[in-house]
Amino acid sequence: MTPRSSARPALSRAGTLIVTALLAFSAIALSATAFAQNEDKVKAGLEVWKSSGCADCHGSFANGEKQRDEAPTGADLRTSRLSTAELKEVIGCGRPGGTGMPAFDEGAYKVRPCGGQMPGTPPGNLYPTPRTLTPAQIDDVVAYLRARIVGKGRITRAECLAYYDGDEDECEDYK
Repeated sequence: MTPRSSARPALSRAGTLIVTALLAFSAIALSATAFAQNEDKVKAGLEVWKSSGCADCHGSFANGEKQRDEAPTGADLRTSRLSTAELKEVIGCGRPGGTGMPAFDEGAYKVRPCGGQMPGTPPGNLYPTPRTLTPAQIDDVVAYLRARIVGKGRITRAECLAYYDGDEDECEDYK
């Protein structure tokens, strides 16, 4: 018996190197695009954070140092261990029971289930929300929290400058 010949011609060493280089370049290009898209979501999430009343309770840097005395004291999210799904659930559905965490998802409880509860009437003991958010806006806030807040420890000067659009005076305490 004679050995069967391959239907595909063998790549030369140079051809293999070229294919490998093209695959590596494609992976890098896709990675850079994904990073840029994620960074856009993070920036959008920061803007939603700043404009939705989140800092009123949690503080500008989500460390539990609220900005408004009359607001409930929010959790220190810098030390939080919530997963992406848990963050999305808490932001969207709030925490009933007088915790002070409102449901930011405009469809929470009414259109989408929350906390294992089928859609219907929302609980009466949810803190009122300053404004509702779309699911995409909630995803942006979660992207921001995961990238810059959750598990990040102390506030850095770079983070302060990003929050305050480079205003050096606002960030004097962070050296």
